[in-house]
Amino acid sequence: IINSAIFLIISLISLPFYFANIDSVFNEITQWFAIPSSISALLHKPWTIISYMFIHHDFFHLFFNMILLFWAGRIFTEYLGDKRLVSTYLIGGIFGAMLYLLAYNTLPVFQNINSINMGASGAVLAVLIAIATYLPNYSVFLILIGPIKLKYIALILVLIDILSIEKGNPGGHITHLGGALYGFVYSTQLAKGRNIALWFDNTINFIANIFKPKSKLKVTYRKNESNYSENQNDSKSNQQKIDEILDKISKSGYESLSKNEKELLFKISKNL
Repeated sequence: IINSAIFLIISLISLPFYFANIDSVFNEITQWFAIPSSISALLHKPWTIISYMFIHHDFFHLFFNMILLFWAGRIFTEYLGDKRLVSTYLIGGIFGAMLYLLAYNTLPVFQNINSINMGASGAVLAVLIAIATYLPNYSVFLILIGPIKLKYIALILVLIDILSIEKGNPGGHITHLGGALYGFVYSTQLAKGRNIALWFDNTINFIANIFKPKSKLKVTYRKNESNYSENQNDSKSNQQKIDEILDKISKSGYESLSKNEKELLFKISKNL
C-alpha cells in the first residue's frame, strides 16, 4: 500500500507539469528519495537509505515488485508472521543499499560514475530468499511450468541477477543480491534459534508503544514458581516439536507433514 500510494502521489503531482510541457518533474522528485552512489551526496540525503525502497520509476517496475512481494509475503507471513515480514523487508532493503554503496565506492569499474538507485526489488528479494531458505522444499504451482520448489525459484532469480550485472543496471542487480544475502543469512540464523533482527523488532515495538494510547486501568499480578516452571517446560517442548517438524520439512518437504503437524507449526509460528 505504501509503495503504491507513493507512486500514485508522485505521478499525480507531476501530471500538471507534463501538460505544461515540463516533463522532468517526476525525475526531479524521485531524485530526492532515490539513494545516490556518492557517499558525500548520501550525507546530504541520509533518509534515502530507507526511502529509495519505496520509489519506482514506472508502473511496471512497481507492478512486478508488488506481485512478487504479495506472492512471497503470503508464504512468509503464514510461517514467520507479519512483524518479521516488515523487519526482513526493511533490513533487507538497507542491506541491499549498503552493498550498492560499497560496490560503487570500491570497485574500479564504477570509478567516476555517479548514479542513483530506487525500487523495492532488493527488499522484496530479501523476503523471497528468506522464506525459500527457511522452507527450501516448499512447492508452489507456476503457470506453464507446474509445481516447483522455492529453493529453485530463489536460485534462478539470484543467478539472473549475477549474470545481468554487466548487461545493464548493475547498481540495481547488486542491490538485489545484497537483499538476497540478508534474507539467506537471516533464515539460516533463525533455523539455529538466533533472530538477528530481534533488535529491530524491539525498536519498532518501542516506537509503537510510545504512540499507543495508555490504559488507565493497571493490573498487577505475581507469577508463582510452579506456573513459571510449567511455562518453561512448555516452551522447551514446543521448541523440540518445531525442530523435529523443520527437520522433516528439510528432508521430505512440507507436503510430507501430517495435518496435526501442519496445524502445530502454524500455531507455534504465529506466537513467535
